[in-house]
Amino acid sequence: MAAGQRAPEIVYPESDGQPMAENTRQLEVIVYLYDNLRALFADREDVFVAADLLWYPVEGHPEIRTAPEVFVAFGRPKGHRGSYKQWEEDNIAPQVVFEILSPGNRYRPLLEKFRFYERYGVEEYYQYDPDFGILEGWIRRNGTLEPIEEMQDWVSPRLGTRFTLEKGELVLYRPDGERFIPYVELRQRMEQAERRAQEAEQRAQRLAQRLRELGIEPEEG
Repeated sequence: MAAGQRAPEIVYPESDGQPMAENTRQLEVIVYLYDNLRALFADREDVFVAADLLWYPVEGHPEIRTAPEVFVAFGRPKGHRGSYKQWEEDNIAPQVVFEILSPGNRYRPLLEKFRFYERYGVEEYYQYDPDFGILEGWIRRNGTLEPIEEMQDWVSPRLGTRFTLEKGELVLYRPDGERFIPYVELRQRMEQAERRAQEAEQRAQRLAQRLRELGIEPEEG
């Protein structure tokens, strides 16, 4: 490079051009994990949960990247990111990664992802195939990702969640024993809570109006 010339800026794309999911079944599982993990760690400002976010582990090498379906990074603050550049995150790699398989998955790309996660510091790696009801996991021991022999009722050291397969469906349980809630049910609960709040507000307004009609000014509060 000639004297006085600036080095070209390195671009780290925020999209790999691939869809988050290939079908609705895969997407449902991704959303199920993402929403419930965010809820699980809602009170912790040092836990970042992401879905389909590009992870760059090495500065200066935008070609070294992958986008896990879901990952959890402990020790990193919540907040929006266009990508996860590890050198900007105190060099903390996501500790827990999930991949949800679809019919389009092939052996070689899956093997490359596994090697990526093993090389760049993932502590727990979970892989679920919703079409065949197969759940597999690996945990880091002695610098490598070793298979978890029995995933049924396995408890994640990092998440504290218990993994189960129930009629072939992946179900996780929180440390307090409550199961992760499917998105539809979670939405229904939120809507019910909103309706109850609205009904309570309407009852309070009717009561206040009745008190005024009786010449009593309701207390503010």
